[in-house]
Order: sequence, then structure tokens, then C-alpha cells
Amino acid sequence: MTESPADDRRPAENARQESDAAANIAGVENRIGRTNRSTSSDGLEYDVVRTPVLVVGAGAAGARVAISLAESGLEPLVIGKRDHGDAHTTWAAGGINAALGSLDDEDDWTIHAADTLNEGHHLNDPEAVELTAREMPDRIRELEEWGMPFDRTDDGAINQRYFGAQSYRRTCFVGDRTGEAMLETLIGRARDLEIPYRENVMITRLLSDGRRVFGAAGFDMETGRGLLFRSNHVVLAAGGFSALYDRHSSRDDENNGDAQALALEAGARLMDLEFVQFHPTGMVGERYGEEWDGRLVTEAVRGEGGRLYNSENERFMERYSPDQMELDARDVVARAIGQEIDAGRGTENGGVYLDISHRDADYVRERLPQMVERFASLGVDITEEPIEVAPTAHYTMGGVDIDFHTGETRVDGLYAVGEAVAGVHGANRLGGNSLAETVAIGKLVGDHIATAVDESDADPSVTDEQRALAEREFRSLESLADADGEVTPTTLLADLGELLWDRAGILRDESGLRTGLEELEALRDRTGDLRVEGGLTSRSFEFAVDLSVSLTVAEAMLRTALARTESRGAHYRTDYPETHPDWRVNLLVSADEGGLAIDRRGVAEPSDPVREALEEGYELDYHHLE
Repeated sequence: MTESPADDRRPAENARQESDAAANIAGVENRIGRTNRSTSSDGLEYDVVRTPVLVVGAGAAGARVAISLAESGLEPLVIGKRDHGDAHTTWAAGGINAALGSLDDEDDWTIHAADTLNEGHHLNDPEAVELTAREMPDRIRELEEWGMPFDRTDDGAINQRYFGAQSYRRTCFVGDRTGEAMLETLIGRARDLEIPYRENVMITRLLSDGRRVFGAAGFDMETGRGLLFRSNHVVLAAGGFSALYDRHSSRDDENNGDAQALALEAGARLMDLEFVQFHPTGMVGERYGEEWDGRLVTEAVRGEGGRLYNSENERFMERYSPDQMELDARDVVARAIGQEIDAGRGTENGGVYLDISHRDADYVRERLPQMVERFASLGVDITEEPIEVAPTAHYTMGGVDIDFHTGETRVDGLYAVGEAVAGVHGANRLGGNSLAETVAIGKLVGDHIATAVDESDADPSVTDEQRALAEREFRSLESLADADGEVTPTTLLADLGELLWDRAGILRDESGLRTGLEELEALRDRTGDLRVEGGLTSRSFEFAVDLSVSLTVAEAMLRTALARTESRGAHYRTDYPETHPDWRVNLLVSADEGGLAIDRRGVAEPSDPVREALEEGYELDYHHLE
């Protein structure tokens, strides 16, 4: 990470986006009541915005919730940290799952659900899984209707490809830019519905008494002005926390635990934080440059037949998974790569080789255009030579604990959706299910909230107590911006990333996790000497805010990883290498006066149709690709 001066803000992509942003802000004022300027008794100035529903996060999940609300006649306000359309969804390249049966007509939603439960090592919420699998064919057709340009078969059906651990070809795609195309489609629909949107806004606290939420407090990242959002219904759709790690596939300013820390502080529970997915194929920085270190090489490369080789030119997945090979579960492939590197069979740059040059060059260019273009810009022709890859922190299965029919947390009026939540993916996510969850559950949550909003929510008043809580937060932010110590936020974030990679990475043990907690406490002590440069509108200040939430989520993750004394899915304990039936429980994290409390909760059983699919034992036959 690097710090930037106060005026180093990412501009809108072009004049049209700037115009759209201005129009959206004007729409906010026109349709939900004008933004009111307020001044505290000691002269602190800030803005108050009232809205029936506040959606925090502008990726696919937040957009889909807002679309459902708008289609129900409501006018939610969507806020995001970046420019409109610049969300982490765009980095999901490979595809989105739905049992359409375009190529394999034996596939159906029950097998999709069974694959998801198997990949999640049966820690998933079965109801969440089944809701997602059942909803997805309709959601794909909906996206198609809204203009998403899916790749097609020769007979015009939506094309589908293999993804790891899928029993059939189930992953719909737009080349290797599926997430980008999907977000463009959702934003297009949101604009058609004239959904209000505010960009470059960072939420730092939810207004909550621990039982009910009343809105949120934050600041305008371009002006530094405090913002009090008053709403009886708040949706957290702000992503996960994989960017806490030193090597990760996210941008440095995304997926750093905002949603989880906000929810925990407001009184909600978190679940399954110990499960962090390390994608098998991230770029290895020393060869391609620090800018690309950890950047995702889409699973579509393996889905289209890419093969993994070690430095001795062995196709090593034959040792670890002779039946499913490179398309086994992500945790299996990531550990296999790690073991090859640890055994001295890695490349000089600390990776292995991923090779798709045996496929027809035109086919590769057609199916993987962005990968071809990216590596060509770095001097590598993937149609002719292999690329170097190594595991990278990619996705967090854990998050906010919700009811999947409604999106509700245990705090009244607070909802969550997307990678911000836990439940669909269990101990390991099935590739292609992240985008699926956003639209499948996003619609259900939006539909439910629409029934919960009443006339009193349209223009909620602001109490003295709510103002006092927000003003206290604004003063805290100003104090943080004035910090003039010796250590920068980027230094501490880098140290945190290295700590987590070393102590809570692909392989874990009790000694390392306990050491990690000790090092985390020492790192937290160093925040007392923090230096922020450039004030409230600087990147330095943004990273300082990120640091505070990151430390909270990192502690919860380390503590749950220490508590789970077994290996399951993405959580691998070298001192407890077996999976134990007594540990088929979810670990719930809540905040209390003593710090973080961890509780257990049993996992429900799937429905009879899905149980039958599980008993059938469907499994990918990798050799279809040979």
C-alpha cells in the first residue's frame, strides 16, 4: 500500500459518470428530502440525510437489494466508497453458477445444492444453499433480460463451463469478465429505476443501541464533511475481509472487514470467520512486479483445461487428486501447490506453472480475452507459454450471521447480504457461487425489506441521542485525522498482512495462532503512535480508518481459528489434521464488555431432495476435458 496526498482522489472515469453522479445526488435530495446542514453546540458542522432504506455497499449484492426495493415502489439510498460502478464485483471474472442444463441436461438445483454443501464440508446453512440454488436459474434469465451479454452455445443457449468441484458444466460466463459485465447490467437497471446513489462515502459507525439500528455515521471522502444517515433500515453489503492478508486478490482499499466490524460493534453476531479461501492461482509478484502480486488468475483458465506443473515439469495434481485434477476443490488445489513449493519443487519466484498452451490459440483468445491481454502486456503469451502462480487470499466464507429469508441480523432494522455474510459457503466456497449469492439472496432480502418498511420510515426524525452518537463519531474522526505520531497506517496494515499470512495462512497450528494474537496486541499498541497525513480527505486517513476495523476482524479470525481444533475446508490445522464430526458446528462471535465471546451452534440438515442428491454422489469427471 502507498499513501497519497489529500488531493490524490481517484476521479470519475469520464464526464458522463460525473454527470450521472451529480444527477443521482440531486435525485437523493428531491426524492427523500433535502440534505439538512446541522451544527453541534460546539460548532461542529455536518449533514443529515434521511432515507427509508440505507444500502451500504454498491457492488452486486447492494445493487440487487436496491433494485428489489425500487421495483416495490421504495426509494432506497445506495452509498459506496468508490465511483459508481467501481466495486469489487468487477474482479470476479470466471462466471456465475446456475443449473440451466445448457450443456448437461442432467443438472438441476438439487445437485447444485449438493455440490455446494460438499464443497463447504457441510458447515453451510442448508436453507441458504437451497435458496441460492433454486433462485439462480431465474436470476440468470433476469440478467439476460436486462441485457447481460452471456457467451452462447452454437444453438443460442447461455453457454456454461466447468468450475472446480462442480458435477456438471454449470458456470455461466461472459468470457473472463463476468463480474464486470454483471455489475454493468445491474447498474444499468438501477439507473433505469433512478435509484439514488452517493459515491465516495465511507461509513465508520452504525447508530445502534445494541438492539435496534437507527442509521449510520461517516464522512464524505472528497470533502471530509461528516454525514449522519438517518434510517430505520440499514443493509450492509460491503464485502469481506480477504485484503487483510499480505498476499490477496483484492485491491488494497477493498474487502478489509468494514461490514463485519460495523455489524459486530452494532450488536450483531459474526460466524465462521476462521474460514478464509486461498485461491490456488494468484500471480507471483517477483516475476510480474509488485503491482500484480497476488492478483487473481481466474479459475476459468483451469475450467477451460489449464494444467498445473511444478519446476520439475510434473503434473503434480496427479499425486493429490487423480480424478478431479486441477478442478478439485480450491482448498485441495491450494494446499497441493503449497506443498509442492514447500518441498522445493516450486519456481524461483515461489510458485508453480499454469499452462493452457495445449489448447487451440484462437479458443483461448475467445474464452479468456482478459487473461490473454493482461499477460501480453507483461510480455507473456499464454497461448504459447505457461504463467507462474501461487495461492492468494481470495474470499472469506465467514461474516455476519443472518436469516437468509429476510437478511435480518439480531439487531432490529439491520440486514446484511453478499460476501459480508456467512452461511452459503460453509468451510469452503464453490467457485462460481459468489456472484450467484449476491443476486439470489439480494433479491430475497430486498423483497423482504420492502414489506417491512412503513410510512413512518419514509422521513424518520433524528433524536438528540442519535445526534450525540453521530457527533461523538465525527469528533473521533477529526482526532484520528490529527494524529501526529511516528508510524503510518500503511506500515501497520502491511505488518498486519504479514502477521496473518504467517500465523493464519493456508497451514495453521496452535503455536502460530497464539503467537499471532500476541503480535496483534503489540501491533494494536503501536496505533497509539499513529501518524495521519493530509487530513480527512487523504488516503492516509482512509487507511487509518481501515486499520481500526481490520484489527477487530483479525482478532476474531485468529480466535476462532484457534478455537476450532480440527481441519475442515479452508481451515487446515497441522496439529489437528483430521475432520471431526463433533466440530460440525458454526462458531459465533459477539462483542461484550470482556471483549469477544465465542459460542457454538449446530448445523441444520438439508431437505429430502438435496439429501437424495448427496446420496447419489455426483462428481465431476475431469477427463471430459482431456
